[in-house]
Amino acid sequence: MQSHRRLRACEEIKRVCEEIGHAGPIGILTHCNAGPLATSEYGTALGPVLLGSEQGVEFKVFADETRPLLQGARLTTYELQKAGVDVTLICDNMASTVMKQGLVQAVFVGCDRVAANGDTANKIGTSAAAILAKHYGIPFYVLGPSSSIDMDCATGEDIPIEERDPEEIRSKFYEKPVAPEGVRCFNPSFDVTDAELITAIITEKGVFRYPYSDSLTVFSK
Repeated sequence: MQSHRRLRACEEIKRVCEEIGHAGPIGILTHCNAGPLATSEYGTALGPVLLGSEQGVEFKVFADETRPLLQGARLTTYELQKAGVDVTLICDNMASTVMKQGLVQAVFVGCDRVAANGDTANKIGTSAAAILAKHYGIPFYVLGPSSSIDMDCATGEDIPIEERDPEEIRSKFYEKPVAPEGVRCFNPSFDVTDAELITAIITEKGVFRYPYSDSLTVFSK
């Protein structure tokens, strides 16, 4: 039943894809990993891409590498390539360029926690992608299970953000450290995307739109 509702929620994205459809593939940008490896089955943010591809929709996905742990590079590209989806890996700071060139028609991301007003915590860098999407007039979708919505959390300011080991920035994945020894590092795991930047929040229980302080009240106890 959970799987059926999740796939049904993907119909919203399919509808959007049909509206923005043109001669050639539909450009999608995604950040971090929210595919089968992270959430099972079709995943959340990658669900519409994987499901749509099975049904003949042609996508061209730009996957942010997602520094500093590189979930996009290590996991998202693997899942999409394995599924036969056209995927291109880009550095996080290249997102603006592909958007400006008109190569992206929508942004799909997952979520770790959604506040009652729609502010959404996700992997660090998600907020930047949302701001860029807003600037270029690109719809920005958050996909996740309804269990991520916390109606006891009023706004994103109430979401605690973990700060992780500085060595993830200085030396992880590198043969030699890339920064001077002892340099101060700031390494938050997540950031919060403001609700007004989000086109829709899509869960297995439906599609919710701004103002989320109204639409998300269905989750109130």
